[in-house]
Amino acid sequence: MIKEIREARRSAGWSQKALAGRIGVDAQAIKRLENGVGSVPNLLAVMAELNFCLTGLGPGKTLPEQLRARRQKRDLSVNAIASRTSLSRATIASLERGGGSVASLLRLLAVLAPRARRRAPERSYWGQVDRENRDSRFTPTDFLANIYAAFGEIDVDPCGSVLSPVIAHRRILLSEGGDGLVDDWAGRVAFVNPPYSELIKWLRRAHDQWRAGKVETVVCLVPVRTDSAWFHDTLSADADIYLLQGRVKFLDPGGKSQHTPFSLMVLGLGVTVEQKARYAELVPGYWLARRAGTKHAVQAN
Repeated sequence: MIKEIREARRSAGWSQKALAGRIGVDAQAIKRLENGVGSVPNLLAVMAELNFCLTGLGPGKTLPEQLRARRQKRDLSVNAIASRTSLSRATIASLERGGGSVASLLRLLAVLAPRARRRAPERSYWGQVDRENRDSRFTPTDFLANIYAAFGEIDVDPCGSVLSPVIAHRRILLSEGGDGLVDDWAGRVAFVNPPYSELIKWLRRAHDQWRAGKVETVVCLVPVRTDSAWFHDTLSADADIYLLQGRVKFLDPGGKSQHTPFSLMVLGLGVTVEQKARYAELVPGYWLARRAGTKHAVQAN
């Protein structure tokens, strides 16, 4: 389990320090957890942040609930499981309430559910429950704050929605008869978080509007999908790309947050050296260097 948690953190692209910051502890606490030492409350916070769940236990929304369900399914009393694990009754009760130590939890799992393992992340099924609204995912306000700070006020949001928290002087809304794929953009900065089911179509539009001088700068938040010939032949020659560290928690129409099931990048057209530097100071990741005939990256942060 501990090894899988470490692998989940690395897969998310987070350092121990980054994960620690997300749950409000210091990096040493994460290091200790990944060595099997620390508190269960910290472990549960890490599991929630990594969308890490165990299978092979029992029903329940939380690990403590699963532990209790597993013990009851095996028809074991607290006294019986305490005897088998050499843990006290108080320790078993604490673990089933979400307390205790990681070391005690691992001892309990070894007896109660030795085959427990990580459940396959459900992020890959993003949008399956509500297919009609699978593109209705909105950029979170904390992410937008760094966009404003680095690139300035947003003049136009061509993919606007009445539910989106994007602050822009103009939003092109389908609900009001607008269409960002048809209507001209205008202003200094455009922010584009497009429907990902039509990603290339929106990136082509962004590139066309920028090349036509309709907007000075375009900032796109998009999945890291670089497989199209157009991306390599045209867009990559003009765009600056910032690979984001970790996953972004988007908002659904109900206001709930959920990690994207894929890595994201910020793709900029017409961004300045100063804007790139400010963004790198604010957001973990790095800008890919755009130099003719070379393929390498310049680290930031």
